[in-house]
Amino acid sequence: MGELARRVVVALIAAPLAIGMVYLGGLPFAAFLGVVGGAGAWELYRLARHGGVDAMDALGVPVAVALPLLVHLDRLQLLRSPAAVGGVTFVALLGASIWARGVGGRPLESVAVTVFGALYTGGMLAFGYALRHHRFVIEAAAGTALVLFPVILTWASDIGAYFIGRAFGKAKLIPSVSPGKTRAGAVGALVVTMAAAYAYNVHVLRPWSQLALAPWTAVIFGLLVSLAAQVGDLAESLLKREAGVKDSSHLLPGHGGILDRLDSLFFVLPLAYLVLGRLLIAAPL
Repeated sequence: MGELARRVVVALIAAPLAIGMVYLGGLPFAAFLGVVGGAGAWELYRLARHGGVDAMDALGVPVAVALPLLVHLDRLQLLRSPAAVGGVTFVALLGASIWARGVGGRPLESVAVTVFGALYTGGMLAFGYALRHHRFVIEAAAGTALVLFPVILTWASDIGAYFIGRAFGKAKLIPSVSPGKTRAGAVGALVVTMAAAYAYNVHVLRPWSQLALAPWTAVIFGLLVSLAAQVGDLAESLLKREAGVKDSSHLLPGHGGILDRLDSLFFVLPLAYLVLGRLLIAAPL
């Protein structure tokens, strides 16, 4: 099977699966995010190891898996103090690192990478769960439309950067980090994403969820999403460059790894939760 065929097959399987999990919400969606976050954490620790930092996979990966599940428990009011759980987890990681490696094994560095890896993957994806169960969402279709809003805008940003960059891009954006990205592509991504945000707000979000942003707020939201998506893309490029690898892994045939596919969403989902959580308004048909 050729490279393109593998990409298509993986996309045809992954996209419906992800949308189905979003629609189901609750524990299935939290578990799905946990599995994806755990795989992403494993990839990040792999990159760190290539860069000379030995993270604790056996501790960090389960924490990444658990974070979306903890958000689910918090929504059900079954978790008394999320902050206390986080504090205990950090202390446990530090203690385990010192016990396993001693002070000479650079435990603080190991703990920092381990905690960062879990928060960067499972922690950021957990915002997708929180968005799915936004306080204004009253049915599955509305929650699905809300989660897909930043996801589709992220794709729009990538598409705009690719095509505008190919057509007009000459000046490089940050060649030392990502040689293929151009300034024209970055601007094109902003414009395309703002247009997509306006269209999605009017034609999808409002009729499907009876929620919406004010028109200019939607455009500004598109601008912010594109900026976050591009920063996320550059951040992952920087990690891979430091590790000296092309792809974060080969978990997704034809696509690379979880980090390669979701690098932008790790930055976009927290932003989307903060903006949409405050600025959505009821928009009855």
